[in-house]
Amino acid sequence: MSSTSRQNPFAALSPKAVGLIAAVVTVVIWTSFIVIARASADPARGGVLNPFDINYARIWGASLILLPWGWWIVRRDRRTQPWAGSLLGLSPLPLRQTLIAGLFGGGLYGMLAYSGFVFAPAAHASVLMPGSLPLWTALLAVLILGDRITPTRALGLALIVVGDLLVGGTSLLHALDGSGVWRGDVLFILASLVWSTYSVLVRRYALDAVRATIAITALAFVTYVPVYTALLLLHWVPGQVLVAPSRDVAFQMVFQGVGSVVISGIAFTKMIQTFGPVRSTMITALVPGLSAISAALFLGEPLVWNLWAGLALVTSGIVFGVRKQVAIAINSIAVKPVDARAGGV
Repeated sequence: MSSTSRQNPFAALSPKAVGLIAAVVTVVIWTSFIVIARASADPARGGVLNPFDINYARIWGASLILLPWGWWIVRRDRRTQPWAGSLLGLSPLPLRQTLIAGLFGGGLYGMLAYSGFVFAPAAHASVLMPGSLPLWTALLAVLILGDRITPTRALGLALIVVGDLLVGGTSLLHALDGSGVWRGDVLFILASLVWSTYSVLVRRYALDAVRATIAITALAFVTYVPVYTALLLLHWVPGQVLVAPSRDVAFQMVFQGVGSVVISGIAFTKMIQTFGPVRSTMITALVPGLSAISAALFLGEPLVWNLWAGLALVTSGIVFGVRKQVAIAINSIAVKPVDARAGGV
């Protein structure tokens, strides 16, 4: 009993309590991510790191914590399973699962999301990344998990999508004005699709929250970090992360790496295990409205009527799409992890 508690700090809590804590942590960090990324990537606010630099610092910050953790887990597993782990013993997942989870949950998502900030403002990101997660995840869950979209859930999804569009509708009207903003919008939509794919695959293969987060970080570390370092040293890219003030790099390592990857990654995966991918990403649909409010408070952005209307629709969508599906979700939670393990690789 005491050994289990030491290995799993959530052992003393009920699954529902763990899921609720994970949901709150995920929403808070994702909201902060939008605001901080906006402030950091905007040259007018004195930012010195470009999006690829921030992604680089993010991976390093997460790796300093997760890679030693992963190495220890693999060493422990290999006492009874000599072939456990992959990526030179850094990932506790088999190579195929590491590549799949790492591709969608780590490197590819980070490159798409941060590249989007080159072309489009964060207001677009707040709508097009977390705002479209419920739609993509619901569709992918139908294809990969065999889920059904009931009429009630469809209504909830529709309300969330309309609400998110209202939150950022004013800025989205100018997406095709010739300024190239549409490129960022496309990247944000692709980032949302990639993260939705990761969330569904977590449920499909019943991946452990800690192991999945370590795996996606390990793959990013052995691919993105050496390539970007070489490009910086050869002066083939205009990055500043190697010469920027240490406090700026350290801040991004702590928030983007430790916060957005380690804490948020584990919390998001734990939330999926509790509520399922569709309901989890519907909960994260709160992020667009909350990030807009936070931007108004901390960055001085205007708080207009469409924000309040969007928040009302998003909240209604969650009520219809989540709370009305409690009985179905409980059965799904009880059955799907077993099926996922049986079909895992």
